[in-house]
Order: sequence, then C-alpha cells, then structure tokens
Amino acid sequence: QVQLMESGGGSVQPGGSLRLSCAASGRTRSINVMAWYRQAPGKEREVVARTTSSGARDYADSVKGRFTIFRDNAWNTLLQMNSLQPEDTAVYFCNARGSYGPVERVYEFESWGQGTQVTVSS
Repeated sequence: QVQLMESGGGSVQPGGSLRLSCAASGRTRSINVMAWYRQAPGKEREVVARTTSSGARDYADSVKGRFTIFRDNAWNTLLQMNSLQPEDTAVYFCNARGSYGPVERVYEFESWGQGTQVTVSS
C-alpha cells in the first residue's frame, strides 16, 4: 500500500499563501491519481485539486487560478495556495488511488494522509 504524510499547514491572513506537502512512500509506482481534499467544520469532504499519472491536473472551481498542484516522479505532491480566503479554512488531506497486480487479478487501493489544518483569518 501507500503511506501519505502531509505537512505545511498553519494560520495565515486573508490574501496570504501557504504551501502544503504530501510525502508518499510504499507502493508509489502503483499510484494513478493523487489528490488534495479538504473538509471544513460541518461540511462534507471535497476534492480541491488532483493530478494523474498522465500529468493531467484539474481543480475545484472555488480554487481555480489560486491553487496549483505539483508532483514529482515519486508522487511527492505539493499544493501551492495563493490568495487564501477565510472560506479556504479546513483540514486538508492528501489522497492517493492506484492499482497493481496481474490483469487477471487487479487490486485497487486508496490511501489517506492524517490531514493538516489550514486557517485563514484576520
């Protein structure tokens, strides 16, 4: 399986920036998609950004133009967050999905990090 560890959360004023990191270990060559999710108090977890093995990237409408997802060949992933607003306050989670095994028996997996708090407040 894959183990994920986030870092880089913290507190920032509106308009500020933060960079979140997700270190991946284990069966990283089996990852197909890496994503960042967030969950604000009282709300459902939502996807913020994701990147695929083909290099494609997409973003939630609420963060387009402000957030950027990067990854390296080992699937260590960054989420650069600019122009942060109070509504971006949430716990941010790293998520990996992938598969491995022979064609006749493919195993799929999904892994989550422990989450990191981002607070945007004046």
